Amino acid sequence: MQVFSGSSNLPLAHKIAQNLDCKLAKVEINKFPNQEIRLWINEEKIDHKAVVVQSFAKEPDRMIIEFCLLVDALKRLGVKEITAVIPWMGYCIQDKIFRNGEPLSSRVIADIIQATKVNEIITVDLHNETTQGFFSLPLIHLSATNLFVEKLKNNNLDCLVAPDVGALKETIPIAKAMNLPIVIISKKRDLQTGKVQILGIEGDIEGKNALIVDDFISTGGTLIQAAEFLKKQKAKTITVAATHHLFVEGVEARLEKSLIDKLYITDTINSEDEKVDHQFLDIISISETITKKID
Repeated sequence: MQVFSGSSNLPLAHKIAQNLDCKLAKVEINKFPNQEIRLWINEEKIDHKAVVVQSFAKEPDRMIIEFCLLVDALKRLGVKEITAVIPWMGYCIQDKIFRNGEPLSSRVIADIIQATKVNEIITVDLHNETTQGFFSLPLIHLSATNLFVEKLKNNNLDCLVAPDVGALKETIPIAKAMNLPIVIISKKRDLQTGKVQILGIEGDIEGKNALIVDDFISTGGTLIQAAEFLKKQKAKTITVAATHHLFVEGVEARLEKSLIDKLYITDTINSEDEKVDHQFLDIISISETITKKID
């Protein structure tokens, strides 16, 4: 078995290769003058099984094309079995149609991935579990829950905050595993502007060390607003655990200046090029969780 990677998350691909006791294969990715991607697998020996690692993040459209070209190149070299590891499934947030004339974007991306005819797909914490229904290929849907539970179980936390009623289903297993009561934030979102208004809270937060668990951070606005609201309700500390940090420009600085005391994320998306305050941000690797599912 060989591990190949596009340019989106080479550090995670290296860790997966190390876990599988193999080297990361050589893939050269450049651009033609007209910005089209030029990809070349620079390996003399090609095995019949391959793992392709690529998160659809930061430049998602480019990363999707890189992934498709890489899989095609492997098939032309005679690879028979390909496992696609897509830790962050770009466009998975767009899993509903709110207005007439909008595409079902997550379904479109699912169709593109399946058109490459990979044998199976491994992904982590899709925004909506129903997105799995868009795939007819075998799809392994992993969760970072156990990583967060193990990391935070001794952090003197008093309650788990569900950022909205919709997140309650995902929050309950974590609360049970950590033996924490659940506090629910009530809010509404304007479907036209995307702005969120917090309406109230169900449960006692005063003087408590609170944990918010979410699947991703994009602009950080909702989490920052939630932290401000919880501190007004006299919460003692606010810890946030989110599987995916999209590292949208400027968000890291806003999060560090917010009332969030500590942020935990996984390495589904590469953070090496980011200016990160590691006193504030703790990055947990998802590599072993992924590797265990690779045959």
